[in-house]
Amino acid sequence: MGVVRLEVAKYMEDYTREYPLKRMPGMPAAIAATLILLTWIMWVHRHSQRNQKGPKKWLFIGCIIEQARNFDRIHDWLHDYHKKGCLTFSVPMISINNTFTVDPRNVEHILKNNFSNYPKGDLIRERFGDMLGHGIFNVDGDMWRHQRKVATLEFASSKLRDFSIHAFRTEALKLVQVLAIAARNGQRVDLQDLFMRLTLDSICKVGFGVDIGSLSPSLPAIPFANAFDEANRLIVRRYIDPFWKLKRTLTIGGEAKLKKCINVVDTFIYKVIETRRAEMSAASTLDQDKHQHAGVDILSRFMSITDGDQTYTDERLRDVVINFIIAGRDTTAITLSWFFFELCRNPQVVEKILEEVSTVLEVDPQAHLDLSNSRDAADFGDRVLEFAQLLTYQSLSKMHYLHAAITEALRLYPAVPLETKVAAANDTFPDGTPIKKGEFVSYSSYSMGRLKYLWGADVAEFKPERWLRSGVYQPQSPFKLTAFQAGPRMCLGKDSSYLQMKLTTVILLMFFKFQLERKDVPNYSLMVVLFIANGLPVNVFQRNGSESGTNGSEYL
Repeated sequence: MGVVRLEVAKYMEDYTREYPLKRMPGMPAAIAATLILLTWIMWVHRHSQRNQKGPKKWLFIGCIIEQARNFDRIHDWLHDYHKKGCLTFSVPMISINNTFTVDPRNVEHILKNNFSNYPKGDLIRERFGDMLGHGIFNVDGDMWRHQRKVATLEFASSKLRDFSIHAFRTEALKLVQVLAIAARNGQRVDLQDLFMRLTLDSICKVGFGVDIGSLSPSLPAIPFANAFDEANRLIVRRYIDPFWKLKRTLTIGGEAKLKKCINVVDTFIYKVIETRRAEMSAASTLDQDKHQHAGVDILSRFMSITDGDQTYTDERLRDVVINFIIAGRDTTAITLSWFFFELCRNPQVVEKILEEVSTVLEVDPQAHLDLSNSRDAADFGDRVLEFAQLLTYQSLSKMHYLHAAITEALRLYPAVPLETKVAAANDTFPDGTPIKKGEFVSYSSYSMGRLKYLWGADVAEFKPERWLRSGVYQPQSPFKLTAFQAGPRMCLGKDSSYLQMKLTTVILLMFFKFQLERKDVPNYSLMVVLFIANGLPVNVFQRNGSESGTNGSEYL
């Protein structure tokens, strides 16, 4: 404080030399009082920060500088503080505060015990509205409840489950064709891109009743997919760009690019809706035996609603489609990508999965590997198809080790690594943290899966056994492993996602092995999902009967 007073005195001396005091007799005192007041405010602020947890907070601007500097690695930036014992801390920005937590008690409070106080809210809806519209992931209240009810009825249908496993098997066999060609030609493939194509084709078939063929052997360019992913990246940046609304109004910068991407996305989606309407119309006039799956898909269910205000226009159907694409394409494909990355680094896990497959299916995997060693593409395809028919809902549900291994991947690499809500009213978390109305609250699934206090000293190990007890999968609290959320917003497609991931994994592991191009943990791109930056390039090889195991830590 003494140094500050000397600086103030020097300033006053220079000031009065240029502006005589007799002209403004009260000015020097006013300036001195102002400077002293500002100094006192800064001192009080710095003093109040001594015992604060989390990143350093600056007067007026909060943590915006540090957050912006670490935005592309935000999940690891948050984890840097959480792993030091800062389980809950606030990150004030220029206009709003965000409280981040990894305490399961707080997460349960947000997602279940005080669910009504933590909706998506207008602030989040506004940022994602151009992309998600009024879809299930971006709405609250009656609109959310209605979409949830319709989707719940559909997911509970045994017809949809049977239709789904048929579609998942069909798309997995198409992926086998692509990998077989790559193996014969010694070509490197991007597994993440292939899984994105797999799940896009699957969700379009199961969810919307259309076949877009992105997994055909030629791997055609899909403008929608590129535009969708780019829009995903750009829209997240609205969280740190205070001028995004102005840019959107002026159609400049990232907002101009975002608008173009959304136009491409909308063109694709409206075409899906148009195609499905035409197919439904045709199905209503033809022999239903030829259209046994007409109306089974989710989109058809929404199209058939004619209940007054709940009738779905094409614009509302567009929002339904895009939200289910995120749910059915992105999350499953991202999980499969990280899962296969870990399988490449943990060949002993692959061995145990194949052993379990042999036991559950009561088949000799060696025989199937011998049979699959044919150089004739048609014969190879027949052998894979024969094996794939053994993978039913019942047989896959018995594969506990495989289920545990996928769950372990979700622990370390949750498809949605960070979830944010808005407080509707003042509240207090179970750990005592005060929450003010209108503030963001977020929980980090990414960090929660990497904390020793939740998972033990071996938290960094990829260890499926942590989910098993006497060989049987044992789920843990959904407020500890939050990959599928919990409470009223628990993911409706959880079982369907596991089903597709298990079926796809078994087929690929049985007939192929993969070699990572790089062994280090890849970076992620900052999107709503934990997208692997630059994809997952691998070399692919067809297994044969003499290689029941794996060779080297980079193979599976």
